[in-house]
Amino acid sequence: LFDGIYPYYPQQRKAASFNISTIIVIVVFLTLACSFLLIIPGIRGRARLYWTLRVLLSLFMGVGIVVVQFTGDWETGWVQANTSYKSFSHAMVNADLGLHIGLEGVNITLKGNPVNQINETINYNEHFSWSFGSNYDRSYSEGLEKGLPSPILYVAEKFTSQSPCAVHRQYRISGHYASATLWVAFCTWTISNILFSMPALVYGGYMLLVTGAFLTFSLLSFSTVRNSPMCLIQIGTATLRVAYGGSFWLTLVIGLLCFVAGITVVALHHLNLDLLKTFFDLREDKAEEYQEMAEVHVNSCFVNKAL
Repeated sequence: LFDGIYPYYPQQRKAASFNISTIIVIVVFLTLACSFLLIIPGIRGRARLYWTLRVLLSLFMGVGIVVVQFTGDWETGWVQANTSYKSFSHAMVNADLGLHIGLEGVNITLKGNPVNQINETINYNEHFSWSFGSNYDRSYSEGLEKGLPSPILYVAEKFTSQSPCAVHRQYRISGHYASATLWVAFCTWTISNILFSMPALVYGGYMLLVTGAFLTFSLLSFSTVRNSPMCLIQIGTATLRVAYGGSFWLTLVIGLLCFVAGITVVALHHLNLDLLKTFFDLREDKAEEYQEMAEVHVNSCFVNKAL
């Protein structure tokens, strides 16, 4: 041993706290937000407040629609229990076992209480993907070959295609269609911003309503997994139960926000167009609106020829 580490073998992988794709999406939208905040002092008067509200609200919608594609907490569950640690071993550990279900797969976490037990560091976060193009059963087999802790393999086995639970196909298809409708919602959100900048305000409002509709479809698609009863996940004497997680509720909030914003824009277009134009900084100055032509010059030569 060299400082407690085997010299010729890689160290044990550390548990990941964030998805790299999620971080990239957040950084991109934060860059856009910071760029806008740099130019906002150049906007005068009350329009500065309106621009800030519109841009930040729109960016919040956009980042929420994209980031939930890569998160793993559409359904989550935690349980603390005394459980066996490895196969063919009678060693028992006290640990927190977490199950995090996303659109593209499942993350299973195992963290000891305390982390260092039986001369090992118990801190795992393993991802098993069921998205199209990946093989969940192969990932599970690789976990068996690596000798992952028994609680992780026990939970992962519930989602294999050969499991009696029979939830693999349901989660895979529901996640696929939920992801597809979310990408369509992102496209309609982009179109709504283009329409607001053209400006075609009422059509931008309609596209926000369409965005909210597709977000609702994604929630309904993922909710169909509830039609298949989940097998009981028993860890020692405790039972692991899952419930809707942060990504599900964030998608619901953004969908409701799109409906509220879309209905408000459409209603103001028909009831108070001047107020809507003021909010979007499109109202013309009264002096310019009613400006009359002061003097007209007529070429008498052209008039005589026409006569």
